[in-house]
Amino acid sequence: MTGPIRWRKASYSEGGDGNTCVEVAPLRSHVAIRDSKNPAHGTLTVPLASFTALVRSLKTPAT
Repeated sequence: MTGPIRWRKASYSEGGDGNTCVEVAPLRSHVAIRDSKNPAHGTLTVPLASFTALVRSLKTPAT
């Protein structure tokens, strides 16, 4: 990927000063994840398919 990484903050981060969540950034075949309160402390990078499965499981109601 060329150019700057574009971080997105969750829409649920509206409370307080708006920095109490994680941020994600799409990469070529991975997704980068970081703590919005402390972005300089590093990132977690996971394969796109794994991140998609995680989000899908979070959206699925428990049975």
